[in-house]
Amino acid sequence: MYEGFALTAKAMASGRRLELLDVVSQAERSVEDLATVTGMAVANCSQHLQVLRRAGLVVSRRDGNRILYQVASERVVELLDLVRDVSHDRSPLVRETAEAHLGGEVSSISRQELWERLASGDVVVVDVRPLAEYAAGHIPTAHPIPIHELEARLEELPADMEVVAYCRGRFCAFADEAVRILQAGGRRARRLEEGLPEWRRAGHPIEAAS
Repeated sequence: MYEGFALTAKAMASGRRLELLDVVSQAERSVEDLATVTGMAVANCSQHLQVLRRAGLVVSRRDGNRILYQVASERVVELLDLVRDVSHDRSPLVRETAEAHLGGEVSSISRQELWERLASGDVVVVDVRPLAEYAAGHIPTAHPIPIHELEARLEELPADMEVVAYCRGRFCAFADEAVRILQAGGRRARRLEEGLPEWRRAGHPIEAAS
C-alpha cells in the first residue's frame, strides 16, 4: 500500500512535472502548448505528461491530431497546493526562492474582501493569465489582459477605480508583476492573495468564455 502511495509522490518528484500540473490545472492544453508555455522540448514535455498520466494525476483525450491534457480532478489541485504550501512554510530555501521568483512583496487583497467589493461594483478585476486559461474559466467581470500586454493596454482600465490582478495562485508571479505595472502607470492596484483555483474551491462563481 505504501509503495503505491510512493508512486504518486514519485510522479510529483520533479519540478517540471509540478509546473505542468500547475498549467493544466488552469485549462486543458495540448502537448505543443504546454511545451511552449514551460519552455520544454515537445518530446521531453510528452514524457513528463506520460508519467503524470500513469499516476492518475492528469487525463488526456484526442482532438483530431492533437492530444489534450487536463488535471484529473480538483483533489489533484488541492494536493499540488498542499505541497507548495508545506514546502514554503517549512523550507527556508523555498521561501527564499519564492520571494526571489515573485520579486518582493506587493499589496494584496483577500478572497473574501474581493467578493464583497465585486458585489458593490467599486473594483476592476484583471485576469493576467494567458487567454486560453481565461477562456477556460475566470472570475466574473474580469478583464482578460495577459501580463505581456498589460503595460500597452493600461488605458482600457478606469483610472479612478482600484484594480485587482489575479493569476494562477499564490506563487504565480504574473499578478505581482501586474501590480507593479499598474502602480507605475498611476493606478491603485493590489493582487488577489491566491488565484483562480482557490476562488473556485471557495464556491465563488466562475464564468467560461462562450
